[in-house]
Amino acid sequence: MKVTHRRYVPASHAHYGGSLVDGAYVLGLFGDVATEVCIRMDGDEGLFASYQDVQFRAPVVAGDVIEVTAEVTRVGTRSRTLAFEARVVCRARPDLSPSASEVLDPPLVVTTAVGTVVVPAK
Repeated sequence: MKVTHRRYVPASHAHYGGSLVDGAYVLGLFGDVATEVCIRMDGDEGLFASYQDVQFRAPVVAGDVIEVTAEVTRVGTRSRTLAFEARVVCRARPDLSPSASEVLDPPLVVTTAVGTVVVPAK
């Protein structure tokens, strides 16, 4: 099973100079997409148990349109292992004008991770 969400990153989420967004923002998005995986597979929101191998590969900045995907890679009795990927699919171009933006083709992979969620026993 694979679930994907997209979200615009507003300026209010910029935390550092250069409109940079902190890495925790993407981890929160991973949690959201993991919740939908649990609902679809198990009829329950589940709980996040752990992250392994989180890799911040490129910056996320205000004005990005970010796409996050969770794919189930292992199903246990109560646990599910998920592979996560976050990609920037559109990016602001303030060098052109205050509202300019462009589609990135190919998208820019910004964060990857592996996570484990748990759901109630059936």
